[in-house]
Amino acid sequence: MDSVIRDAVLNHLESNCLIKDSQHGFRKGYSCLTNILTILEKVTSSVDIGSAVDTVFLDFAKAFDKVPHQRLAAKLKSHGIDDKVYAWILEWLKVRRQRVCLRGSISDWLIVLSGVPQGSVLGPILFLIYINDLDFGIKNFILKFADDTKLFGNVLNRSEYSQLQEDINSLIKWSEDWQMLFNIGKCKVMHFGQANQFYEYFMSDCKLDVVTEEKDLGVWISQDLKASQHCSQAYLKASKLLGVLNRTIKCKDNANMLCFNKSIIRPHLEFCTSAWSPHYVKDKLLLEKVQRRFTRMIPHMKQVPYDERLLKLELWSLEDRRIRADLIELYKMVHGLSPVKLETFFETDYGSRTRGHVWKLKKKRSNTNLRLNFFSERVINWWNSLGNAVVCASSVNSFKNQLQRMWNNGQFTFG
Repeated sequence: MDSVIRDAVLNHLESNCLIKDSQHGFRKGYSCLTNILTILEKVTSSVDIGSAVDTVFLDFAKAFDKVPHQRLAAKLKSHGIDDKVYAWILEWLKVRRQRVCLRGSISDWLIVLSGVPQGSVLGPILFLIYINDLDFGIKNFILKFADDTKLFGNVLNRSEYSQLQEDINSLIKWSEDWQMLFNIGKCKVMHFGQANQFYEYFMSDCKLDVVTEEKDLGVWISQDLKASQHCSQAYLKASKLLGVLNRTIKCKDNANMLCFNKSIIRPHLEFCTSAWSPHYVKDKLLLEKVQRRFTRMIPHMKQVPYDERLLKLELWSLEDRRIRADLIELYKMVHGLSPVKLETFFETDYGSRTRGHVWKLKKKRSNTNLRLNFFSERVINWWNSLGNAVVCASSVNSFKNQLQRMWNNGQFTFG
């Protein structure tokens, strides 16, 4: 029943465009990747032209547990959810109890007076509705993934800094009005750009801590916008799992090992790769080192050169797979399968339609290597070199098959 109500509510919200585009959580097509790509596109483009950007990473205190039911009811009605569905949701939130069990001792039952049930299919959607107007009146940019929120904007002068501080004050007022307070001790500021003047920001008279590295939605973002920190963390996680795999798995035949690699090892090396794909050789070699070690664990492969091991196991190098991931993400944008608009990242090259395919993109000038190697710049050459039949594939799976076929035939070499 929860799923039926959830689907009906989501359909109503999306069809009437009631959920703001700043929200990337629990929505079809949106993801951690679309969230991080959006902020890094704006940050890298601003830094590339010599501007400065400040980003405030916000943290709600026990967000899902703090939603007041009466205020949530008002938000539901303001979003056009009323009559029987409205009554059903309110009844669903009522008469909930909780207790604590510790070492065999059980506390008394207490009635839950606030919050949306975590672990339910309907709870996250109700939370999205509750914080949907968080960015009302905000002049700078704001991005949300459920309760993970980022506020950012250009701060090249005092006036722009004051506007960002005013936006922080507006968020504080919203949190007090709607009883959804921030955990100020966990809210951080990161400064980007060589022209940055490192302004100080305050929340309720408390100065926010400044960080040079922050883990955002599973991706490490550094003040210098380089991927080295994330590559190091991904390498450490994958290496530890590879050690566990080597010690515990006795039957290391090709099928088993490839299955373990796909489901356990590789996800740590490829999560949101389009947002942080490294361009330094040392970082590329560090990540590739994990796959080199993995392929050597397979019987009869230890003495075989790495390139031959990849061919025999029908594996792509990790660098090839990162370029493939970039192309897939761009294909989704081109064909409207991603909520992120193509024009946000790219400019169509109408001047060279007589050569190549019909979706050629224009390569812009970059002033820094960081911008030159960011997703919206590095993928263009690869995309423009594809054939018309490939870029016009009928579906994402068809596009993937086309790339695989080209790779198998040696018609298109990545890396």
